[in-house]
Amino acid sequence: MNKSNLTRTSSLILVGTLSLLAIGNASASYDHIAGDGILKDTDMVGVSFWLATAMMLASTVFFIMERQNVAPKWRTSMTVAALVTGIAWYHYTYMREHWEVTGESPLVMRYIDWLITVPLQVSEFYLILAAIGAASAVLFWKLFGASIIMLVAGFLSEADIDAVDGMEYPLFAIGVLAWLYIIYELWAGEAKEKVGDASEGTQFAFKSMAIILTVGWAIYPLGWLMGQDGNNENALNVLYNIADVVNKTAFGMMVWYAATMDTKASSSEE
Repeated sequence: MNKSNLTRTSSLILVGTLSLLAIGNASASYDHIAGDGILKDTDMVGVSFWLATAMMLASTVFFIMERQNVAPKWRTSMTVAALVTGIAWYHYTYMREHWEVTGESPLVMRYIDWLITVPLQVSEFYLILAAIGAASAVLFWKLFGASIIMLVAGFLSEADIDAVDGMEYPLFAIGVLAWLYIIYELWAGEAKEKVGDASEGTQFAFKSMAIILTVGWAIYPLGWLMGQDGNNENALNVLYNIADVVNKTAFGMMVWYAATMDTKASSSEE
């Protein structure tokens, strides 16, 4: 079996495993749902959870299958894109069930998901620069560290923890400042400087990813402010679910676009 066939076989095995896990999770969910386990047509929050779950799985399969069609230097970036949506899909199966059983926002599960997937997304900027030979370890740790500070501060500001009672707004401000620092690095800092000599496709993808991180991620602090009065839980969950799908799936699609464009450009030069 040649290397291409081996890679394709491995991808198909992984996709098949994900499909079996999806079936298993769906079955488990029905076993634990109170009542008849049927999604009501009036439950728009539940609908958004189901749509997000399906979209995350579909995106993961797509990124895994497309990984073999790009140049080797881009495969780590494609793997990370698949990890982001795959981890989100796994967590959404439980967030969806949590909502169906309790009718409450799955705050802890969301932050567990974000604590893993957000640093992975931020690292994609480093990986894109690494693929074109313009990355630095310092940049990686700057972006990674800022993303961790943003998430930890955000969780502490939202969670009902006695030790930080009265510190909600200062912690929220710290999280926003960390997010703004990431935006600065991408639009005016080292990352912006290094991507200047990249191919047109790579620059387009990098800029699009930066826009997603700037505009798409603005939904999260806005959602935090919405949630302070305690009367917007349903709307907040729908908003977060839609934002997660767009921010994770579209983000990964930009990585795929950069990888395919750069691969085609390299092939035409040879």
